[in-house]
Amino acid sequence: MEIEDEAWIRAEPETEALVWRAAQAVLDAHQDIEGQGIVILLADDDSIRVLNRDFRQKDQATNVLSFPSPPNPEGQIGDIALAFGVCQREAIEQGKPLAHHLQHLVAHGVLHLLGYDHQGDEEAESMEALEREILATLDVPDPYAAAEGQ
Repeated sequence: MEIEDEAWIRAEPETEALVWRAAQAVLDAHQDIEGQGIVILLADDDSIRVLNRDFRQKDQATNVLSFPSPPNPEGQIGDIALAFGVCQREAIEQGKPLAHHLQHLVAHGVLHLLGYDHQGDEEAESMEALEREILATLDVPDPYAAAEGQ
């Protein structure tokens, strides 16, 4: 893990442990996968904006980016990068603790590394169901409950 923006630690001192617990919960739920190496970057909005622009041609910051690795002998499954400002704003807007939102986005990102997506309704429902199951093991409330009730 690389913590590029210390704002993560100032806002949530348990950031590193929360991130690893969330990533490990996804991997534990998918014991059939080969490799478990993940690099996680906790960055600022500007860094994520550049990554999003350079790799997805979207010149704006986003909450989480996932970069799956091709099969490799080191067992790396990919990289995840999270933007502090975006994540903090979303947590506040959604009335959630940053810790819960962070764990949700890490789980979401790791699922992308494992090949899950949410382009269509069926894919989205499947991925959200997995996220709910994984987050429940971390005592994180359903991240979609509030959105569905609106």
